Amino acid sequence: MPIVHIHMYEGRTVEQKRELVKRVTQAIVETVDTKPEAVHIVIHDMARHDYGDGGKLGCDA
Repeated sequence: MPIVHIHMYEGRTVEQKRELVKRVTQAIVETVDTKPEAVHIVIHDMARHDYGDGGKLGCDA
């Protein structure tokens, strides 16, 4: 049972997330020979001020 967590900045539309889930699921199905219903994907939307990289917040980059 593959479980995928995707962390990204907020702001994507439901349609973009729908397509992302579809394509990631398909890639996993093809790569590890599993069924689509066995793939679980969790999308974590983050505000730019809730993520830091290289000593800076995303909103300051």
